[in-house]
Amino acid sequence: MLIPKKYQFVIVIVAAIAVSVVILVIGAKGAYDTALPRKIILDVAAPMESILRAPLDGIAEIWSRYLFLVGTGEENRRLKKENDQLKNQLLQYQEGYLEGVRLQKLLALKERSEYESVPARIIGIDQKSLLKTILINRGSAHGIRKGLPVINEQGILGRIVETSWHVSRVLLISDGNSNVDAAIQGSRAQGILQGTGAGRCALKYIAKTEEVKEGDMVVSSGMTEIFPKGLLLGSVIRADKKAAGLFQTIEVAPAVDFSRMEEALVLVVPEVRKK
Repeated sequence: MLIPKKYQFVIVIVAAIAVSVVILVIGAKGAYDTALPRKIILDVAAPMESILRAPLDGIAEIWSRYLFLVGTGEENRRLKKENDQLKNQLLQYQEGYLEGVRLQKLLALKERSEYESVPARIIGIDQKSLLKTILINRGSAHGIRKGLPVINEQGILGRIVETSWHVSRVLLISDGNSNVDAAIQGSRAQGILQGTGAGRCALKYIAKTEEVKEGDMVVSSGMTEIFPKGLLLGSVIRADKKAAGLFQTIEVAPAVDFSRMEEALVLVVPEVRKK
């Protein structure tokens, strides 16, 4: 009668236990007795026990490896969690450092300004609508009024067009409704810098007799009460005298990168700027 395969392993285990018991009994009756029957039993039982113990040793080895892998997996998960936490901390430290660098530049700009100024954080950007504006976290409660110029370390952003107690809206110089009295820094030729609504500006009313070339810096002329004299507006990227009329067609790239604004400085110029 054949033994089903599912019982064969159990029978092998039972046989191994039985052989071990026989050896123990023999050893108990005559420990160190080297009589012939004992020698025969030892010679037969020893290799059989080794053969029968092999599966058990294999199972024990597999189980040990399984426990090792489980422990290793848990350790790896713990280390990954700690690594992610350290990465987040490092990112926060880097952000804090970069913010500190920007604020130092803003503070240096504030100290150089002859006007009282209010630092502000940009909390909203709207450049998709017809009006190119941003929101800052300063308002009338901080001394902010309509018409005040807003700058950063790169140059002029725009001017305040609307205020509440703690928030103000700034019209960027790239907006089509923005007009700033400007001058070519080198030649001092004066005109009006007007936004085109596409992240660029046009410098108007510069006569064709003036020499304007690519790379010329454009600054505020100070001819009105809105923007103080000498603040950077941008640089010329194209000047064309071929168009009809008395004036050149001049395209200007703003000095400020409007896609990377985070902090700003509101210049609180004299009260005469009230309208």
